[in-house]
Amino acid sequence: MSVALVWFRRDLRLQDNPALQAALDAGHDVVPVYIHAPHEEGGWAPGAASDAWRHRSLAALDADLRTRGSSLVLRSGDSLPALQLLIEQTGAGAVYWNRKYEPATQPRDATIKRMLREQGIDTQSCNGSLLFEPWDIATQQGQPYKVFTPYWRNVLSHWRLPSLQAAAKALAAHAVDSLALDDLQLAPTLDWDTGFWEHWQPGEAGALEALSVFEDGALRGYREQRDLPDRVGTSRLSPHLHFGEIAPWRIAHALEGLRSAGTDADIDGYLRQLGWRDFAYHLLHHFPKTPTDNLNPRFDRFPWATPSDAQLHDWQRGNTGVPIVDAGLRELWHTGYMHNRVRMIVASYLCKHLRAHWLHGARWFWDTLVDADLANNTMGWQWVAGTGADAAPYFRVFNPVTQAEKFDPQARYISRWVPELAALPVKARFAPWQHPQLLAAHAPGYPRTPLVDLAAGRDAALAAYRQSGAG
Repeated sequence: MSVALVWFRRDLRLQDNPALQAALDAGHDVVPVYIHAPHEEGGWAPGAASDAWRHRSLAALDADLRTRGSSLVLRSGDSLPALQLLIEQTGAGAVYWNRKYEPATQPRDATIKRMLREQGIDTQSCNGSLLFEPWDIATQQGQPYKVFTPYWRNVLSHWRLPSLQAAAKALAAHAVDSLALDDLQLAPTLDWDTGFWEHWQPGEAGALEALSVFEDGALRGYREQRDLPDRVGTSRLSPHLHFGEIAPWRIAHALEGLRSAGTDADIDGYLRQLGWRDFAYHLLHHFPKTPTDNLNPRFDRFPWATPSDAQLHDWQRGNTGVPIVDAGLRELWHTGYMHNRVRMIVASYLCKHLRAHWLHGARWFWDTLVDADLANNTMGWQWVAGTGADAAPYFRVFNPVTQAEKFDPQARYISRWVPELAALPVKARFAPWQHPQLLAAHAPGYPRTPLVDLAAGRDAALAAYRQSGAG
């Protein structure tokens, strides 16, 4: 029987895995492989929270493989030599993988494919993570989109979901040596991630459970409640999607099967969010410098402020004196996650009230989010900063107080993550600096004033915008 390596990367699942299925359909015995090569990710090696998740997800994948008679081979180092050594050790005549789209990994994978084929190895790559790949959708002029709505309209005109594929019940055994998972040093040496696992179950089973919970719960009312951080109003599937523990088309199939007069709007709203995810990869592929450079070059002249180390630290740890901002950043620190509406508020406060460059925030999210994804992280930060595609104009400055009053009207989210404010009357929790006596009496350790006065910060941001001529 011929042997094929299946190179797992961010597709840590067995069902709906096109690369694995292609190898099996070709009649190969499969050797599943994961190569730890963070140095090949350019300037965006995975952050600490991502590594903590990956450790558990790889363990789950290996356990699933073992129930089918196989196991995951772990290696570390440069990917091409690692694959070549495995080919030598196994006699493999083929290598399969699912594509990645980051600026550093696309050319690396192209080089590996070319060199392996020159050595006579059948090498194939597949789409294992997107509904539509970045080159599938283009304007009538053949150009990439920079605005989501026409992009999404085009997607819907081509809408067709891949068929679902069950996981193989049995896989061939192999005797290939492997590193131990702990050798990859992904898990934190200190237990700072303990709070994560009160909320998350990494791995394919955890992804399927999260989908089931979403179907039975937050899906109904999704469009109305997805912006409310005090409840579970979203799918919470983003880290599972990032690590490829579930295919987006499996989610779409599941939701399409629940359509009714009462769910259509909610299902369409969620599918649109999957479209935003694809759009982020569309942008990253066509504009590969955007993880560090403004998509809109007019902002290259913008006079960003230079935040002090103390200001950045207070923002990172949720000690800004603005409760909704602090709640979001404390949720992030404790759970590895932040509600999407709050992400926008937190980012706007950093980029506009503090006028700090969006990269300060992008780097922090990259290290602390379990769903840190280069495409989505880049698009999100540039959107809020006003520098990217389909961006919120720079002159649109989120007022964190009115945002909190609108989306957390009972201050439940604030009270959960900034519990020292829970004794204040609800209205005082949104802007406690306006109630100094209550603040001093009930939360003496909380900042007396925000890092920057909201009105002054907004005015300074708008003045800098006008001065730069970025509009």
